[in-house]
Amino acid sequence: MFKIKRLYTFMLSRFLPRFLMTFCICLFIVIMQFLWRYIDELVGKGLSIGLIGELFFHAALSLLPLALPLSILLAALMTFGDLGEHIELTALKSSGISLTTIMKPIAALIVLVAIGAFFFMNNALPRSQVKMWTLLFSMRQTSPTLDIPEGTVYSQIPGYNIYVKRKDKERDMLYNVLIYDVSVGTMFPRIVAADSGRLSMTEDKRHLVLTLYKGAWYEEMKGGGGVNGMSGELYRRETFHDKEILIPYDANFTRMDDETMKSQYVGKNIAELQQTIDSVRLKVDSAANLIVAKMRSQPECGVPLQRTVHKDGKTVTEPVKEVKLDRTIDVNDLIKAMPETEQQMLVNQALMRATTAMQDVQFQGYPVNDNNFVIRRHQIELMKKFTLSLACLIFFFIGAPLGAIIRKGGLGMPIVVSVLLFIVYYIIDNMGYKLARDGRWEVWQGMWLSSAVLLPLGVFLTKKAVNDSAVFNPDAWLNFLRRFTGLHQTRKLEAKEVIINEVDEAQAITMATELKAAAQAFLDRYPGRQRYIDYWQQGYDRAAIKALAEQVDGVVDYLSNSRDQMVLNKAMDYPVIRQLLTYGPVGNKTIGTVLAALFPIGLPVWLIGLRHQRNLKRDIQLTIKTSDQLMAILNGEYSREMEYK
Repeated sequence: MFKIKRLYTFMLSRFLPRFLMTFCICLFIVIMQFLWRYIDELVGKGLSIGLIGELFFHAALSLLPLALPLSILLAALMTFGDLGEHIELTALKSSGISLTTIMKPIAALIVLVAIGAFFFMNNALPRSQVKMWTLLFSMRQTSPTLDIPEGTVYSQIPGYNIYVKRKDKERDMLYNVLIYDVSVGTMFPRIVAADSGRLSMTEDKRHLVLTLYKGAWYEEMKGGGGVNGMSGELYRRETFHDKEILIPYDANFTRMDDETMKSQYVGKNIAELQQTIDSVRLKVDSAANLIVAKMRSQPECGVPLQRTVHKDGKTVTEPVKEVKLDRTIDVNDLIKAMPETEQQMLVNQALMRATTAMQDVQFQGYPVNDNNFVIRRHQIELMKKFTLSLACLIFFFIGAPLGAIIRKGGLGMPIVVSVLLFIVYYIIDNMGYKLARDGRWEVWQGMWLSSAVLLPLGVFLTKKAVNDSAVFNPDAWLNFLRRFTGLHQTRKLEAKEVIINEVDEAQAITMATELKAAAQAFLDRYPGRQRYIDYWQQGYDRAAIKALAEQVDGVVDYLSNSRDQMVLNKAMDYPVIRQLLTYGPVGNKTIGTVLAALFPIGLPVWLIGLRHQRNLKRDIQLTIKTSDQLMAILNGEYSREMEYK
């Protein structure tokens, strides 16, 4: 127990610092992305440092679900990659500790993080999002800080365009000022030109005071009716020595009420989301029932389904009794009996009524569509409460085994792999979100799509890491590609420093002789090229090919313990007998006959199979030649001329 506890402490001490570091880095990156997105709405409005800090604090909490899975993936990759790179992982495994035991303390920590993430998403995140969006919308509506530039028209004051040719910042003076005032409407503008002026703000920061010197005022006024048939348009022109203009301009920051955002889906927990979904769904059902009832009450073929009657002094609605016909009437025959003009008129009326009914249903369905959209947005937010916790677990079980397989620590390879995996996750998650939001998929399908895609990857990598499989070994993938495509494979043998089982020359000669005999027997069994029907009905005996391949591998494994470099070199000359399906695709004669009858499909398969069979015979002939040369080396009768026979 003491060793296990020391192991747990050791693993947590290696993981926690990396996790905290990567979490801070990832959170900083997503906050910078948030800043770049909204920087135009924040700069130049005179906002205090406290307001900016409060906005970034709530933005950091709101963006935590994006940074947490990436930081777990990166930290797990770095931790296990560093352990593998420094042989510590190999040392732990060699002492009898499995990878699952090594991962156990960190997995327990991630489970706690996932549980905490769920409660954070349900309790803290809605409040932070309400604060963040309330602050952001309030800042958007805040007027920018007044700073009139030189030589350009300034139009940030609503209803006013101001042009200043030159500014004196030391004396706080404006020169050659031109004001175009359309605050009362563009039909009656005011134009003010002044030699100089000074701009100031009232104490309550709700008005601008523009003091102008030596200028003129031009104003077009409303018509006065006209005199003696003359036009009634009036103009006003005024010259002044000094004049003050009061311009409405609210430069204060006004915070919106949080209740506006609390009613949105981003400000609700699971209980509130479910309550809203149920209430809106009731509205949708009642509206849909009204539409259906109205459609069912429409007359059929001009006959109403219900009628209003008076009974016992009361007005009641009762269904119209069905009219039973003595014989069946074919409506098509009735229409054909009409004149052509009446037929056309009847068709046009039917089309017009159908179009009207469809448009009426569509118009009545707009509120239903809007309510369905509200339901989907609330369901999406409800699913997000759970998807983050599962994403944390999935990314750990991807990052930890992947780090154990790659065995590269630091910030190089882990960052590249983490970013690529997270980009894939982000693309799939956004695709599922949009499909769910637009109603093309069910909400649960869209929101769990990324988890469904990455979960099998985590299971696969964990299984491979536990079994020490060479997932990223290029030679293994190259050999698989060669086996799949039928390409030639080569062997690689190196002299061993320590040999336990020495090679007995007599035993090696016996094994080479038996291998040569088996290879020659296979060639004698299939002397020529197989015909089309023989290929599909019989093919080559794949069991015999497998036995021959195992015999070749057995000879090579035995010779790998030799101290003679010539023997090792000759053992590498043995070809790899591949196991291809095209040697004999069907083992049943009846099924082969059926497939042979599918001539357009069977012909190219037969041609490929003939090529692979020819390559197989070439490898078997090389096996016979190599066995002869090996026996000559072991008997001391080898010469260079034997290579060219």
